[in-house]
Amino acid sequence: LVLFDITGSGVINRIWTPTPSDDTLDFFIDSNIDPTLSLSSRDLFSGKQYPFVAPLCGNQLGGYYCYLPILFRKSCRIIFRGKKTQFHQIQYRLITHQDAVKPFSLNLNENEKHALKKIEALWNKKPKVFHDFYPYPTLGIDTILNIKPGTTATLLHSNVGGRILGIEIEPANAFAEIYKHINIKITWDNEKIAAVNCPIADFFGYAFGKPSMQSLMIGTQNDKNYSYLPMPYDHSAKIELSNLSIYGINNPVIKFRVHLNYVNIKRRNKEGKFYTQWNKVPSSITGQPHLLASIKGKGHYIGTILQAQGLTPGMTYFFEGDDSTVIDGQLRLHGTGSEDYFNGGWYALMDRWDGAMSLPLHGALDYSLPFCRTGGYRFYLSDKLSFDHSFMHTIEHGPVGNTIRSDYTSLALYYADSPSILTINPTHDIATVYLPDTMILYPQLLDYNIYGSIGIKTNWKYGTGGESYLFSPEKESAIRISLKNIPHGRYGLYLDINKSTAGCEFSIWQRQTMISDWISSSNDHDERVYDLFINDIRLSDFENTISIKFKTSTDKINFLLHRIKLIKKKA
Repeated sequence: LVLFDITGSGVINRIWTPTPSDDTLDFFIDSNIDPTLSLSSRDLFSGKQYPFVAPLCGNQLGGYYCYLPILFRKSCRIIFRGKKTQFHQIQYRLITHQDAVKPFSLNLNENEKHALKKIEALWNKKPKVFHDFYPYPTLGIDTILNIKPGTTATLLHSNVGGRILGIEIEPANAFAEIYKHINIKITWDNEKIAAVNCPIADFFGYAFGKPSMQSLMIGTQNDKNYSYLPMPYDHSAKIELSNLSIYGINNPVIKFRVHLNYVNIKRRNKEGKFYTQWNKVPSSITGQPHLLASIKGKGHYIGTILQAQGLTPGMTYFFEGDDSTVIDGQLRLHGTGSEDYFNGGWYALMDRWDGAMSLPLHGALDYSLPFCRTGGYRFYLSDKLSFDHSFMHTIEHGPVGNTIRSDYTSLALYYADSPSILTINPTHDIATVYLPDTMILYPQLLDYNIYGSIGIKTNWKYGTGGESYLFSPEKESAIRISLKNIPHGRYGLYLDINKSTAGCEFSIWQRQTMISDWISSSNDHDERVYDLFINDIRLSDFENTISIKFKTSTDKINFLLHRIKLIKKKA
């Protein structure tokens, strides 16, 4: 199977798949006779096959990725020897100056070996600090800010050309709220449109009000927000921090410390300035994908941070959407799914795209079936997307037609010669995290304990979007299910189950309090009960579980659970 066949000079800078195998990949570089490299696709992503070493190559979150540059001067073909393969993405760049390219070889020279070791050491270092990236003297500002509701503080107002190199803000938990109170605004060279204008939480990759992202150059670690992305400017820079909240409505005074590193070395001729596009769509538009970036001018795109919230309780179907990238009027990239875009794979499956995880260039910000939400980030450092005139970047909400209702918040990061004219001004209302009233829990990602002896079989045949679990308990067995991640309050509790001829009896408890009668799941034929009301329950710090206890008899031995539903009661 031919996976890649390009004539010309260029570089493969990213390979991704969620379906590796032990079959062999042959890389024919500048030759159609003998492969330069042959190895199994699984070894390519193991991080242990030199020079395809971690963390440039690896696998997490259901995805397998390789960021080791594979250069070719005349041509490159990749042949897969297996009979079948599934999803894959091979991202490459063509290079005009053929003489500048050294074709890939397994025999690295000493400079290349040193560079690989340096990358390995820096990317694996925890925690990273400013001087890991800029080991030379810089200027600094260190200040404590108390920002009242409706007010703005100016952190920096420089009239000398230079570059911001480091922004550190602590404690990060000062911004860990569903209300994104504090906004960061950065303006270069007195431009009418701000280069950065978004909530601090979104700039540093929070997930729905909580710190999450720990990428190579921007994120949160040890209760400190950090950005080490270089930000050059010509003759002036202004950094402002504003409290978006309104007096009398969620109006705390926010106190935090900011440390800024910069140098008075102005922007070089061919450097772009750093810009972002923040986009918040509280309710998606049917038929239109979510816009990540729309840019006019010359520059290169370096990153996406996305929080994706479904507005219909249940499975996260909105994350079936593909990304699409149009550069200078031509479609250059078209992805295979949203978690694929973030180098992951297989959402809602255990130990795959099922929770937050941060890697140097990509990661999952969150994954929650009860909240029907997720998020991810991806940085294009070695594989930046260059454009001469225009750049359009979108992602679908849903597999076909952009029909699934959703609330998307995104931040695009790029360098360019001028700011984007497409801007949205953050306000207190639209910068708030959406919290659903109805939450649906699927068995496949439940956190539960078992008492006694219970057999479990899983299947997908009931059309819930996830797995159903057939429990076969022995007498006096029980399952305790954790609800600690559900917000406190009163809820109506419902079960989605099947009744059958082999159905046993069950009852629901909170700790040692029985909250339902004994209920029979026996029936003379198979029947699905979608919304079996159990009782109203209260969730708190001390009451954050439910238990299902079973009574069985000789032929009544099964309990088939599809989903658990919680509907919040009005106060």
